[in-house]
Formats: sequence, C-alpha cells, structure tokens
Amino acid sequence: MPGICWFTATRHASISATIMERQVTEQMPPGWENQVPPGQYGQPGYPPYGQPGYPPYGQPGYGQPGYGQPGYGRPGGWADSPAPGGIPLRPLGLGDMLNGAVTSARRNPAATFGLAAIVMTISGVLSAVFQAVARSPLAQLQRTEHALNNGQAPSQQQLDTLGSALATLIPAAAIIIMLGLLLTSALTGMLSAVIGRGVLGRRVGLGEAWRAGRVGAVIVTTLLLLLIGVCVPLPVVVVVVVLALLHMTPVAALIGVLGGIASVVFGLLLIVRLSVTLPAVVLEGISPASAVKRSFELTRGSYWRLFGIELVTWFIVIVASYVLAIPFAIVSALTGGGAGLFSTSPSVSVAGLIITAIGGIVANTVTAPIIAGVVVLLYTDLRMRREGLDLALRTAAQSNSLTGDEFDSAWRPPAGGQPSAW
Repeated sequence: MPGICWFTATRHASISATIMERQVTEQMPPGWENQVPPGQYGQPGYPPYGQPGYPPYGQPGYGQPGYGQPGYGRPGGWADSPAPGGIPLRPLGLGDMLNGAVTSARRNPAATFGLAAIVMTISGVLSAVFQAVARSPLAQLQRTEHALNNGQAPSQQQLDTLGSALATLIPAAAIIIMLGLLLTSALTGMLSAVIGRGVLGRRVGLGEAWRAGRVGAVIVTTLLLLLIGVCVPLPVVVVVVVLALLHMTPVAALIGVLGGIASVVFGLLLIVRLSVTLPAVVLEGISPASAVKRSFELTRGSYWRLFGIELVTWFIVIVASYVLAIPFAIVSALTGGGAGLFSTSPSVSVAGLIITAIGGIVANTVTAPIIAGVVVLLYTDLRMRREGLDLALRTAAQSNSLTGDEFDSAWRPPAGGQPSAW
C-alpha cells in the first residue's frame, strides 16, 4: 500500500509539471526559443551564469562597490592565496606566523641560522669571558655575605675588597648587557631583511643581509627605544627620591608602589605598541623617529591581539630554549657545574662555563630567527589588514626579476593619509 501511494503521488506531480510547462510555452511569443541561446541563464542577452562577464560572488561589483576582500570566499581567493616564499599573501593568524617563521628560516638557512650562529657566538664568548673573570670577585662577595649572615663584622680589608669587586663587576656587567642588546638588535635587523625578502620567495646571502639590514639605523633605533623605556619609570623614581629626602617616607612608599605598578602596565603597553618598529626601519627605509611613530599607527586598535600573539610566541621560544639547553646543562654539571651570568659559585670549572656557553649559543641560534620571523610577519599582517599590502606583494611576486628598488617600492606605505583599520 505505501508503494502504491508513492507511485500515485509521483505520477500526479509529473503530470502537473507537464501541464505548467505547456501553459508557459503557450504564453511565450512565437520564436522565443531563438532569442535565448541554449545554456543561457536569466534574461535574453545576459551572459551565462558562472561564465566570463558574469560578476562572481564576493568580487567587487557584487552588491556595493568594493564589497569584501578580492577573491574572498571562492576558489583562488584567500583560501588559495599565492605563497611564493611559503607564507600566504593574505592576513595571517598565529599559526601562519609561527609556520611562516620556521619556513623562512629553513628555506634560507645560511642567512638565518648562519647569521644567528655568528652573532650569538660573539655574544656567548663575551658572556663566558665575563663569567670566567668574575669568578674571584663573586667568590669574595659570597664570603662577605656569609660573614654578615653569621653576625660577624666584616674587616676593613674585606670591605675594601668588596668595594673593588663591585666597582669592577657592575661596569663590566653593564657593558656585557649593552653589547648583547646591540648584537641582538643588529641580528634582528638583518633577519628582518632576510625574512622580508623571503616572503616573496627571494633568497639572500650574508653580504646582502648586512647591507639590507640597515644595521646602523637599527642600532640607533634600539638606543632610542631603550631611552623611551628608561623614561617610563623615571618620573616615579624622581618623585620618590624627593619625598624621601623631605622625610615623607610613608608618602614616598605609597607613590613608589602605585607608581611602580603604573610603570609596569605602561611599559607593557609600550612594548606591544613599539613591537614592529625595527621591521619598519628595515623594510620601509625610514628614520628611527619615523619608525616609532609608524609602529604606533600600525598597532592602533590591535593591542590585545598583538599581546596574545607575542605572549604565546615568547612562551614557545622560552620552552624550546630550555629544552635545547638541557643536554648541555647535564654535561656541564658532570664536568664541574654550570653557571649563569651572575653565579656566585666559586667552584665552577672552566669546562662547565664553556659547555654552558655552547648550550646558550645553540639555543639562541635556533630561536632567534623564529622570534624575528614572527615580528616581521606581525608587521606584514598589520599592513595587509590596514593598507592592502597583500595586493602589492602579489603584484611584486609575479615578477621573477625584482631589482632592489622594485623590492623596496613594494614595501613602501601608500602615499598620503594615515593607515585605516581593516
């Protein structure tokens, strides 16, 4: 019985469709079938649906002019964006940035890991030399501290030795830290040039990385950023010192605590807002002051997103660094103990210092290109979202013989006007 009912209903539907088709045909004027060629859709003269001439869904011209991003939501759009350097030329997510940083480093290992190895070796050797020289003064500091903890009054000779040790260690440590910062900044500038060119699939050598990295401008920019960072807590320190000299200790303590918290919060804000300053200096070829302003413009309205990406990146890098350094730390412990920059152990062996330094060099060599890659891709992503840089890069990627000037022009910001939010 159910089969008979289904057959009857199907038959009635077929008969009804035939009758409706005949009625429509009878109402059409004679010769209508010659006005619309076979395969046409819609009114006479309208191009076939999906054929050239028909506005595709999501393209400019569908709905309002400029609707959506070009090619969004269709094959050949963002889902199939060109990636001449292994990095898709479209707005990027965290996974794209991490994967793109690794891909850029692997595709051009000589100019990424090679540069990082050279710079980090210099920095590691300087750190190891400092630790070796500082072993004796640090041991004296440890003995003086032990005597004070046991309630013993230090002798004048011990105080003189302590003062001499501090007078030697503090300037030496400041010099080592400053040199390490400048070396790291120079490396970041060169890696920015390498990875920026790697986005378009270009490979560069060490010499070109040095020239394109604008090392001098990068170092000046780093010093400017350091000055900005020092100026953040400076007003609080001055106010606290003045209040302390006026014997207003409770007020000084309160302002010190509140001002310290405010300085930390404002410092984190500046770190994020200025995070793409160095890529702007290198890739746009602008001055340090202009790069600071440019970073503020590009990061406007994107603080929490950038903060999250940078936080996750640093967490991954720190974990990877510790994992890479573990074997060297074990071997160092077996050969007399390892040491940090300010270790107070007088029994650290030279072999332990050397092994620890090698471990640090290896860890930093692997992670430095990743950090630089994420920063450059953050800068690239911001410009793609705000200025349509992906379109300019797609156009540049179609040329297989880009000169230096043509490459630089692809990264220059649009003339006139501030970048607008995407």
